Amino acid sequence: MMLLWRRSLAARFLMLVLLALALSQAITFLISWDERGQALHAAAKGEFVSRTSSLALLLDTTPPSLRPDILNVSGTAYTRFWTSDDGPSNPLAWQQEAFTQLAKPLPGIAGKYAAYMNGQASSAVDAADPSVPPRMLDLSGNGRPFSRPAKFLYMDAAPNGMGLSVRLDDSTWLNAAYAKAMPNAFWTTQSAISLALTALILSAIAIFGAQAIARPLRRLANAAELFGRGEAVPRLPESGPDDIRQTAEAFNRMQERLQRFVEDRTRMLAAISHDLRTPLTSLRLRAEFVQDYELQEKMLKTIEEIQTMTEAALAFAREDAAVEATRTVDLSALVGSLCDDLAELGQNVTVSDGPKVLYRCRPDSLRRAIRNLVENAVRYGEQAKVSLVSSADSLDIVVEDAGPGIPQGDMEQVFAPFFRLEQSRNRETGGVGLGLSIARAIARHHGGDIVLENRSEGLRALIRLPLIDMAKQLAPAPVPEPKPPTGLRSRNRPAIGTPALPRHN
Repeated sequence: MMLLWRRSLAARFLMLVLLALALSQAITFLISWDERGQALHAAAKGEFVSRTSSLALLLDTTPPSLRPDILNVSGTAYTRFWTSDDGPSNPLAWQQEAFTQLAKPLPGIAGKYAAYMNGQASSAVDAADPSVPPRMLDLSGNGRPFSRPAKFLYMDAAPNGMGLSVRLDDSTWLNAAYAKAMPNAFWTTQSAISLALTALILSAIAIFGAQAIARPLRRLANAAELFGRGEAVPRLPESGPDDIRQTAEAFNRMQERLQRFVEDRTRMLAAISHDLRTPLTSLRLRAEFVQDYELQEKMLKTIEEIQTMTEAALAFAREDAAVEATRTVDLSALVGSLCDDLAELGQNVTVSDGPKVLYRCRPDSLRRAIRNLVENAVRYGEQAKVSLVSSADSLDIVVEDAGPGIPQGDMEQVFAPFFRLEQSRNRETGGVGLGLSIARAIARHHGGDIVLENRSEGLRALIRLPLIDMAKQLAPAPVPEPKPPTGLRSRNRPAIGTPALPRHN
């Protein structure tokens, strides 16, 4: 229940509705419980008085010899009738007589029904406490039910006990006693069924309402995730209630502003890199006229270095401006083919065999990021061991080398553009310092990142990609940490007349 409460808006909305229903029903029961008991007691009293009044009229119109039979057949499981010469002058004595009459079995009824009826009456009498004095009320005259003398009393000792004495026309008194337990249970079958039906109806309405609220929120979350991975996201529909509509409008505006910002930054970077070509060409021409050969050589190397950095920045800007379509590829095949290409150029690259892993990405960009890491591993660590490792929430492309590693204080600095640990600025020992910057930018555009870790014998670089979309539906296949002689295919084949590919640090 707590897991559903934390993770599901529909479940939370449904629980709140059911809680409100339970509280409202409890309050309603508490308010109406006493009223229901009073209503049942009033109805029983009215029926008892009416029955006794009718019986008094009947006895007045019949011969005295028939009265015993009429009184016998008028009795019920909870009511007894008898006559007396005197009225109820002593309420306590009259109550004792009433208990005695109620304990008598009903005549003329045989079998199990008689035993049941008499048992009910006896139970009502046994529950009474004669020590509690009754209260006697006068029900005669002044618009009361009887125009003749009549005395009514509540037998407080008995559950819902009542007594009534009415004087007949011949001056004798008709006595009636009633004792019946009236259950006024808080929880009955009818109330349970009513509550269950109400809960079902409210649950259906709550689920429908919660889904209507959660659907646009899920759509917004999916769009934000795709946009964060650099994919083209269509505008969200700006409809529904004001809160939902305003949220969709805000997301659409944010998306447009970010896209404009990225496009403006990319165009500016490309323009700057392009405009730098002209002064660099002019400097190169002027350096040709320098008479000092050593000075000329230094100037040309510096100009070449600046031009290389400019070309790299321009290439990065152009690639950033080009939006590559996102599609699903076999990531194992992509990594394997890249390692094959580099191994054919004579680079010391090995890769672990792994299962087929489908992943939604921009394959050309991701291939470039992996290549930058592999080439750095070969350049600075003499070898590159590549593997693909799946975990519960991420997919890691691991590149390991046997180099000296990176100082802990420079772990983050190496991702800065044009930063190089090798300070000689010699392009034979390193690139221009954009390789890791480009690789991290590509990884982050996919919603992931690059993590660097020093090992005991080299550096481990991981391109950590989130498991989303199709990748979430695949069971992660754990791949053990690669060991040199186990599960590795050597890809060290001599390059035969193959030109070297461009490298990125």
